[in-house]
Amino acid sequence: MFKLTSLNLNGIRSATSKGLEAWLERVRPDCICVQEIKAQAPDLSGKFEMLSGMKGYFHLAEKKGYSGVGIYTRLEPSDVVVGYNSPEFDPEGRYLELRFDSPARKHSIISAYFPSGSSGEDRQQAKFRFLDEFYPHLMTLRAERDFILCGDINIAHQEIDLKNFKGNKKNSGFLPEERAWMTKLLTQGGMVDVYRRLEPSTTDACYTWWSNRGQAYAKNVGWRLDYQLATQRLSSGARRAEIYKDEKFSDHAPITIRYDWLP
Repeated sequence: MFKLTSLNLNGIRSATSKGLEAWLERVRPDCICVQEIKAQAPDLSGKFEMLSGMKGYFHLAEKKGYSGVGIYTRLEPSDVVVGYNSPEFDPEGRYLELRFDSPARKHSIISAYFPSGSSGEDRQQAKFRFLDEFYPHLMTLRAERDFILCGDINIAHQEIDLKNFKGNKKNSGFLPEERAWMTKLLTQGGMVDVYRRLEPSTTDACYTWWSNRGQAYAKNVGWRLDYQLATQRLSSGARRAEIYKDEKFSDHAPITIRYDWLP
């Protein structure tokens, strides 16, 4: 089986100082997609090119201490795609795709970090622009190859995906326009929310992010913001999902899904 993990680190230096590497040694995923690295190339050099025996590939933000995504893998990719040709969002380090191609198949694993709109209207509008241009990119990619997109999507899709859905209907991450984008991706777009395929009705145990305010983590007042979104064929191979909460490496929890296929 192929074990695939996704985790928003909220800073790679912070997450590793909280025991991430020891956990990876125990769990031993074949691949982990990480988001919000918050580091530049010199910060990674000699320290974070490898994690738990996995080689790292990165798309780092131009701005220091901001965003950035990566993928650590035990398997050698056939190609590495950094960015998705977005003049606005590629400088923010939001997209990395590893391709595992052979004569018989074309598979990709993607680490993506969607913008958050919670800091103000300007960033919310940027988030909408990202969604508008990212959807056709995914559709073009889906026509060419199978893939799994792992990442912090910054959208809770359904009411069961967050604790206080009634009080958040006008807040970024649960806006009608954002939820409609997800619905379109999963219906017209033909993509599959893999966790929900395996756990269609799970509520409190599905959360992957908690605010640092108001004892949200202790009270489990959370949101499901971290996803594995797959093309139909690859999603059919998913067998088990786990959200790990026994340790806290970040304000997000890692989500691991086992698939009965290999890249």
